[in-house]
Amino acid sequence: MQGLAVKAASFPIVGIGASAGGVEAFEQFFRACSADSGMAFVLVLHLNPNFESRLAEILQRNTTMPVITALDQIAVEVNHVYIIPPGQEMSIFNGVLHLSVPEQAHGWWKPINVFLRSLAEDQAQDAIGIILSGTLSDGTLGLRAILDAGGICMVQEPSTAKWDGMPQSAITAGYATHILPVEKMPAMLLKLTRQSAFRQQVPRIPRARLSVA
Repeated sequence: MQGLAVKAASFPIVGIGASAGGVEAFEQFFRACSADSGMAFVLVLHLNPNFESRLAEILQRNTTMPVITALDQIAVEVNHVYIIPPGQEMSIFNGVLHLSVPEQAHGWWKPINVFLRSLAEDQAQDAIGIILSGTLSDGTLGLRAILDAGGICMVQEPSTAKWDGMPQSAITAGYATHILPVEKMPAMLLKLTRQSAFRQQVPRIPRARLSVA
């Protein structure tokens, strides 16, 4: 169902950022992810604005959840996957995705940071951010915002990433609460979100302390 939401989502919304090597990492993630996890997933990938993306089609082969290229002002639904369109920035407000044209030229803007910061503001301690394979550092400051809001920040174990720049940047900055191979992330998400009174009990982890699994 599309349209404006009247309040923030009552289920966890997971923002997942990736760059180079990200398609393979997304495929690994959704092959290991239950179709009825009780969460929604929003994917932010560095996509070439000059080419049409086939990512939704590719990922649909790995999950029975609906995989949708996001539209402006689409309300996020549970057990759905949303993908940022090429050449767009995306944010979330009251559980609704909003698209805009970046002010900076391609290669300079950081769409993962933009989305994760808005997710932290919109969902507070219910926000979950994940950084997968990619180069450079996009996503690091987005995880910082989620951590400051009391949410959960997962990062792909760098040794398992095709490109370790983005995961390593987040780890070095101290913004990862969990460091895992991609295929183990869905099980950890279920464990965390199904804990009793999850939204009230998720601890804020000091940046100097990292949980490595």
